[in-house]
Amino acid sequence: MTDELNFVQRARREKLAELEARGIAPFAYRFAWTHRAADALALLSEGEEEGPTVRVAGRLVAWRAHGKTTFAHVADGQARLQLYFKKDVLGEAAYATLELFDIGDVIGVSGPLFRTRTGEVTVRVEQVEMLAKSLRPLPFGKEETVDGQVVRHSGFTDPEQRYRQRYADLAVHPEVRALFIARTRMISALRAFLDGREFLEVETPVLQPLYGGAAAKPFTTHHNALDMPLYLRIADELYLKRLVVGGLDRVYEIGHDFRNEGIDRTHNPEFTMLEFYQAYGDYGDMMDLVEALVTHAARAVAAVPGFADRVPALAPPFARVEWVPALNAALGFDCLAADDAALRAAGRRHAVERVDDLSRPKLLDELFQALVESRIETPTFVLDYPRELSPLAKPKRGNPALTERFELFAAGRELANAFSELNDPIDQRARFEAQARLRAAGDDEASGVDEDYLRAMEYGMPPMGGVGIGIDRLFMYLTGTANIRDAILFPTMRPE
Repeated sequence: MTDELNFVQRARREKLAELEARGIAPFAYRFAWTHRAADALALLSEGEEEGPTVRVAGRLVAWRAHGKTTFAHVADGQARLQLYFKKDVLGEAAYATLELFDIGDVIGVSGPLFRTRTGEVTVRVEQVEMLAKSLRPLPFGKEETVDGQVVRHSGFTDPEQRYRQRYADLAVHPEVRALFIARTRMISALRAFLDGREFLEVETPVLQPLYGGAAAKPFTTHHNALDMPLYLRIADELYLKRLVVGGLDRVYEIGHDFRNEGIDRTHNPEFTMLEFYQAYGDYGDMMDLVEALVTHAARAVAAVPGFADRVPALAPPFARVEWVPALNAALGFDCLAADDAALRAAGRRHAVERVDDLSRPKLLDELFQALVESRIETPTFVLDYPRELSPLAKPKRGNPALTERFELFAAGRELANAFSELNDPIDQRARFEAQARLRAAGDDEASGVDEDYLRAMEYGMPPMGGVGIGIDRLFMYLTGTANIRDAILFPTMRPE
């Protein structure tokens, strides 16, 4: 392997060998730090020249040697702190060891704080330890000061490499670290909101003997011990609703779902969903809840430093439009009364892909996405979907051709999907069987008949409202992130 190393990597391994020859362990077990970099910076008030002794650890991100003195910066993921090494303070042997240090090394230092003549809070290093020798240089960019502002030129700009090497992307781009901190704050806010309304967080199976709860092609695997096929879940819905039958009236789950589909700017095969179900509510109650939940999440993201100007201003109530009239207006004819030939002709006019291979429900869905969904910019609830598109929703009161379902759209993307949940097991069986017929006819996104779920319903399923929210897409909307791979720490990629 050594022959394959480039010049810089060979030089770093030579320094590693020299550290070991001098009896210095290049990969430490621990370091007892006392302060994060940001906390150390805050210890020295404006006007103070000297401060307490601190022990800090982090990655070397800058290095300037000047004979018997050296200035450096160490970063710990939250802030960077200047270090001052002086030969007379460290001692000749310890100072000589600095020649074996590189940008990217993880080190620990201790010493008192002081303020330099330029006003920068700095550690006067009295002790230094190598904690992890960097054998591969991180792609740090260059920094310069322009009109008093620090401007950084990235050394790591290839998006594909940044996704593949997210660890390096995070290490050299503070704004990427901030983005994923904001994502975590958003998820924490969603949990706190639901916990505060007496929802119980639960966990349901990822490996399932039948897949359901959505229209999607699953990933298939095989359980050797049981000699049976299993599917990675495409949705959490059917198991969560089983729990409502069991008496857990308000439940939610935040977890990964998997759909064996294409990858584009808004789709990743592995994604994060929030689903929650509330007994004795309907889709009207869920609309009110989603408005409050999304607004709460927006406030949480806006509170993260640097994000206040990125989060769109949300002002409930959100706009509301009806599915069928919206699509009829875009098509110029009644979509439910039209025959398949008219719908396929419309699909061709509007560049719907594989139009002749799509089932009628899928064709209606594709037309809606192309002509209505993609043009919705501000948060908007689309209400009352056709029955054939919603096999798990209750018929709309007064119009059984429709269902009590809404989806929330913004910036041309679906953010949430919700139903007045179907709780009639006889109706549910008929819809499952219709899905099974579509599946037998070649629709690999249609589901089959889930007998266990029907059995649960037959015990008596309370009326309920249910919601699914795509965490990744919600976060993309709230932060203005254009590509889902920028919102996922480790997106699915082709092999290198």
